[in-house]
Amino acid sequence: MLMKRSLLIAALSTLAAGSALAQSNVTIFGRLNDSVERQKVGSTSTTAVVDSASRLGFKGSEDLGGGLKANFIIEHGFNTDTGTVAGSRFWGRESTVGLSHPTFGAIRLGNMAASEAYFATADYVSMHNHDTGSSADALYEFVTTGQLQNAIAYTSPTFAGLRADVQYSLHEAGTVSRRALALNYDLGALHLGLGHEAATDTDRKSTALRALYELGAFTIGGYYERTTGDTFKRNNFRLAGMYAMGASEFHVNAGLAGDRGGVDNTGAKQYTLGYNYNLSKRTKVYAFYTKVDNDANATYNPGGFVTAPTAGQNLQSFALGVRHNF
Repeated sequence: MLMKRSLLIAALSTLAAGSALAQSNVTIFGRLNDSVERQKVGSTSTTAVVDSASRLGFKGSEDLGGGLKANFIIEHGFNTDTGTVAGSRFWGRESTVGLSHPTFGAIRLGNMAASEAYFATADYVSMHNHDTGSSADALYEFVTTGQLQNAIAYTSPTFAGLRADVQYSLHEAGTVSRRALALNYDLGALHLGLGHEAATDTDRKSTALRALYELGAFTIGGYYERTTGDTFKRNNFRLAGMYAMGASEFHVNAGLAGDRGGVDNTGAKQYTLGYNYNLSKRTKVYAFYTKVDNDANATYNPGGFVTAPTAGQNLQSFALGVRHNF
C-alpha cells in the first residue's frame, strides 16, 4: 500500500510539473523615475518632485508549438510622487493579448496607449529621459496616442532590416476610429523610421520621417513631422545628439514647430541639455535643463510641469533625478 501511494504521488507530481511547464512564462517589469525640479512657467516659479512616466507591468508568452506563441501584456501607469494612478484607467498604458509566429508576424488585440508611429519617430530620438516628464517632446502632434482603444495591431516579421506595424482602433460606442502605420529600417549604424497617424473625428493626420546614426561614442538623430487638419497645416523639426563616455552620457536636443495653418505666433521652440550617469544597467542619475519658448498664441506643454501655461507663456525647468528599471 505504501509503495502504491508513493507511485501515485510521483505520478501526480509529474503531471503537475508538466502542467506548470505548459503555463505562460510571466515577467514583472517596470520603471520608477522621479526628479526634484525648479520650474518656471511665465513669471511663476515652483520647486516640485516630478514623476516621469513610472509604470508597473506584467508580460508573458506560452509556446504553442510550431513557432506559434500566445502573448499578453498589461501595464499600469502611476505617479511615484503621490502614489496615484496616472490618468483615469488602471491598465491605461497597455492591455493586450495576441498570437505571434516568426514567419507570419504578430497580432494584438486590446488597448494600446501609444502608437507605433510615435515610437518609430519622436520617441526613437528622445534619448536622454525616454521622452518623459518636463523635458519630453512638447512639439510632436499626438494624433492617436492615448486613443488606441478597442484596437487591432499587426507587426510584420523583420525582413532584411525592415519591419512594419499597423494599428487600427474600431469605431465603437463613444469612440472614434484612429489608425497608425510605422516602418522601421535598420542598416548597420543607420536607423530609419516612418510614422503616420490619422483620426477620423477631426480629420487630423500626422506623417513623420526619422533618421538616427551611430558613430562610435556619438549618436545623432532627428525627425521631421508634417501635420494637417480641417483648417491647418504645420511643420515640426527636431534634432538630438548624445555623446557617451564611460558611464556618462551628454545629451542635447532642439525642436522647432511652425505656425498652425498660417495663424501668426502659434509656433514654438524647445531646447534641452542633459547629463546621465549610469550607476548600473538598470539605474541612472541625471540632470537636465529644458525650456519651451511659446509664441504669443501658443501653449505647447511637454507635461511634467505643475502649472500649465497660458498663451505665450514660456516654460523652463532644471531637474535632478534618479531612474530605476526592473
